[in-house]
Amino acid sequence: GGKMSEKEVSSIKDISESKLERLSGKKIYFGHQSVGLNILDGVKDIIKENPKIKLNIVKTNEKADFSVPAVAHFFVGENTDPASKIRSFAENIEKGAGNNADIAFFKFCYVDFHAASDIEKVFLEYKNTMERLKKEYPSTEFIHVTAPLTTQTSAVKAIVKRLLGKPDNNINRNKFNELLHREYADKEPIFDLAKTESTYPNGSRASFTSGGANYYSLVPEYTDDGGHLNERGRKVVALELLNFLSNLK
Repeated sequence: GGKMSEKEVSSIKDISESKLERLSGKKIYFGHQSVGLNILDGVKDIIKENPKIKLNIVKTNEKADFSVPAVAHFFVGENTDPASKIRSFAENIEKGAGNNADIAFFKFCYVDFHAASDIEKVFLEYKNTMERLKKEYPSTEFIHVTAPLTTQTSAVKAIVKRLLGKPDNNINRNKFNELLHREYADKEPIFDLAKTESTYPNGSRASFTSGGANYYSLVPEYTDDGGHLNERGRKVVALELLNFLSNLK
């Protein structure tokens, strides 16, 4: 736990070899859907270029084999249904990952949050579930992940969408992420996926205003379809994830 280092990493060489070595000895459990696959592909890209990194990435069913260190990953819940992901993650932890995994986390997908989402309700269920899991499995470190973003559509498209009554979902994704920060910042580790997705290589952020408030969106260069990460985007995120995980105490 503790405070995360805010140091920006621009290459794998910015992460000390001893930290990466320590990370490769951990048992990591990761639930996700498609953006998660993009991120893991990014991790694989980095490993290919740096064979010294010995991370073993294994796709698993609910019951991961933790006899050896690995990044065990699985599909969590149903897309568009965030409550199903929370439940599915908890069930999988209870099936044997709890106390066997050193680090466990799952991420939502951008499709899980739409204009009509009850963000407070989703967050409350998330918070209660994570609290329960932390109590039940004290030797596993649970980490939190902000919800991924999409690119902001052009103004013309946005007006058409507004007329059709379909405001962009980035607003609710940002609201969920704010609740996550408010609850856990400085208390528990947060991998800020949304921040990485919305930060240009020069450090500025992709953002937009709505109703006088500022919200973040996905950097267009990191995606080919507005939501999934392309080769460039997945590598940027994978690097941050490796940095984040290798800095956990």
